[in-house]
Amino acid sequence: MVQLKISLDYLEPEIWRRMLVPGDCTFAKLHHIIQVAMGWQDCHLHSFEVRGRRYGVPNPNWGDNVFDEQRNRLTQIVAAGDHFTYEYDFGDSWTHGIVVESLERNVEPLKHVVCLEGARACPPEDCGGFPGFERLCDALADPNDDEHDELSEWVGGAYDPAIFDLISTNAALQRVR
Repeated sequence: MVQLKISLDYLEPEIWRRMLVPGDCTFAKLHHIIQVAMGWQDCHLHSFEVRGRRYGVPNPNWGDNVFDEQRNRLTQIVAAGDHFTYEYDFGDSWTHGIVVESLERNVEPLKHVVCLEGARACPPEDCGGFPGFERLCDALADPNDDEHDELSEWVGGAYDPAIFDLISTNAALQRVR
């Protein structure tokens, strides 16, 4: 079992999740777990970087420097205390810092992934990276902003960046196989 803290870089206040994931988890499965836990929609490319090595979906355009995320497991690559990165959406460049808070090898396997705690809502897909998200939050917070109505409609009217729903997140994570 591996305990991870996953945080979106460059944003204040911090958007983060503390997770328990199986030790035999591949980087491909970790990608899916992060998508669910953070609230992303898995619409874009991604990669992990651990100790200078990139893990992701092999792509001939990237050459031989990307290791297959399906064939590499967390416990084969990381140790407790390690820090590594996950980048989602190479256009918006959502960089996540990941800390391996603990790693236990001889424990009862998890029945499903668990989010222990977290803070704040994940930014909506395609909002323009960190600067676009900050602009979105400013516009949503100010009814007099010229873009308030348009951006409220774009996010579906009910987006609150301060809200993180642990119960809904864990319900979604229970469906991850």
